[in-house]
Amino acid sequence: MDNTNNTKPGLQLGSVGLRYLKEGGIYAVLFILLAVIIIQEPSFLSLRNLSNILTQSSVRIIIALGVAGLIVTQGTDLSAGRQVGLAAVVSASLLQSVDNVNKVFPDLGELPIIGVIIIVCSIGAVIGLINGIIVAYLKVTPFIATLGTMIIVYGVNSLYFDSIGASPVAGFDPRFSEFAQGFLRFGTFRLSYLTFYAIGAIIFMWILWNKTVFGKNIFAIGGNPEAAKVSGVNVPVTLLKIYALSGVFYGFGGMLEAGRIGSATNNLGFMYELDAIAACVVGGVSFAGGVGSIAGVVTGVLIFTVINYGMTYIGVSPYWQYIIKGSIIIFAVALDSMKYADKK
Repeated sequence: MDNTNNTKPGLQLGSVGLRYLKEGGIYAVLFILLAVIIIQEPSFLSLRNLSNILTQSSVRIIIALGVAGLIVTQGTDLSAGRQVGLAAVVSASLLQSVDNVNKVFPDLGELPIIGVIIIVCSIGAVIGLINGIIVAYLKVTPFIATLGTMIIVYGVNSLYFDSIGASPVAGFDPRFSEFAQGFLRFGTFRLSYLTFYAIGAIIFMWILWNKTVFGKNIFAIGGNPEAAKVSGVNVPVTLLKIYALSGVFYGFGGMLEAGRIGSATNNLGFMYELDAIAACVVGGVSFAGGVGSIAGVVTGVLIFTVINYGMTYIGVSPYWQYIIKGSIIIFAVALDSMKYADKK
């Protein structure tokens, strides 16, 4: 007697369940975590907390947008957090108030904010170019290349930090404080300037990814580098550009983070790269390359910020937060690997 028909519904049901797990499993886990937070503390759902979450997300979105393009090309950047820290210390030391008794450079007058933005973004672009050269021309895997530059950048930042006094750089020019901490009020709801900067970065990257030849080349390289090369894409130059652009985003993000916090040390930016990478993966940017969207990156950052902020809000130990975040990252990458295996 043929039992094939009896087993098919079960197999189909299992197949459907596995497909839904791969596509939406990570969101289900995060939704459960959010539900637990709200049940524990219903006051979490407030306009004030929404404002704080958007503010905290803004700089992380800018950093994640820089990392996302690299992941699309089957790369990554472990130096992102240290680049953020370097930009934070440099910008903080250049934008202190002229009447600050602890001013790092006493003879330095008021610098235009746009000038400092150009300086830190240029530093980030140079570091990004170095990463790009190592990856594109020396053929070092992105993980190892950026691991090396991560250590180097931290060393450079620490040397600079020690040379200017080895104490938190604070006491900023009021213009800089307003630039990074200012907000618009809509009734009882406050929307920070940082959110508008993040929106600008989102629009820029969406246009770059979806409306330019450069964006198409990024996805072509991520999908199949050899096929992209045969199609006429200059793979090394494209990689140089995307790594340099990522450095620009880290530089701007680091400057904003210093202004948001109100001070900077050489340890600022620690682990930021892992948060950015995790947010990208949760948002659907595949390590297999060639897959990702700006909306997904933003969603991933917002989800992680809500979870982080929510766990802190209900008093979860920071050590448990590390365990939970690490588990989420592993789960997200595992699901991504399963989806990639299916495509192969």
